Amino acid sequence: MPELPEVETVRRGLTRLVVGRKVLGTEVRWEKTISGMAPEEFDAELVGRTIEKVDRRGKYLLFRFSGGLTMVSHLRMEGAYYTVPAGTEPGKHDLVTFHLDEGIDLFYRDTRKFGRMNLVPDADALQVAGLAKIGPEPTEKDLSLAYMVSEFGKSRMHVKPFLLDQSHIAGLGNIYVDETLWQSQIHPLTAANKLTEDELARLRENIIHEITRATEHHGTTVHSFTTAFGEAGEFQNELQVYGRVGEPCLRCGHPLEKMKVAQRGTTYCPVCQVVKD
Repeated sequence: MPELPEVETVRRGLTRLVVGRKVLGTEVRWEKTISGMAPEEFDAELVGRTIEKVDRRGKYLLFRFSGGLTMVSHLRMEGAYYTVPAGTEPGKHDLVTFHLDEGIDLFYRDTRKFGRMNLVPDADALQVAGLAKIGPEPTEKDLSLAYMVSEFGKSRMHVKPFLLDQSHIAGLGNIYVDETLWQSQIHPLTAANKLTEDELARLRENIIHEITRATEHHGTTVHSFTTAFGEAGEFQNELQVYGRVGEPCLRCGHPLEKMKVAQRGTTYCPVCQVVKD
């Protein structure tokens, strides 16, 4: 699933490619992609509107259309946007086409068909399921240490699933949680409320730094992620623990191990990351 750096990379690409373009029409080839309305209604609502801006909140894209309408788009596992010349024949997995002016079509491709789009008034965008209770963005400005001390202190949940829960911190997924826990020398099965303020300060710093670095490298391509320009991300070359099971820990040299935590494959160092009692 694309995480915050990948979704932000897509947002930046779409800003360059489609902002300012007018919608001439839409075609929906997989009706479940559009939540809460029929394809005909979706088309009628969008025709004639201009894409004024593309925002992001956590792992969600928010297409801001003229006339006070927002399309909330969640890419889920393998959703992707890319532009093609108008009239290009859609492929098998191109589920939605946005016909734009100036000879451009915007395709939404999703091989797993899990992605969803919700078209709502601007004022309701942040109330769409998944966004209503989303946590702060992992930035210096939004994610304070005081918040983390309070939030983590309330929960006995293992820290890995705690971080994967978007209601605590927005945008983190399996890759960046494994990376930042290793960097912070925190075992994934440590209870959230067992972490000291110093450990949380280190974790906060690593989360902010890692997300920033990953975004600068246009995200991580492990399976199928591509930017809006059809290019792979570059951060997979910078990963320190994710995908390196059996290889030596870059800190202590012990072979990295893998286990399941909250049904997610989790790579960690059994020497550097020790469970706290």
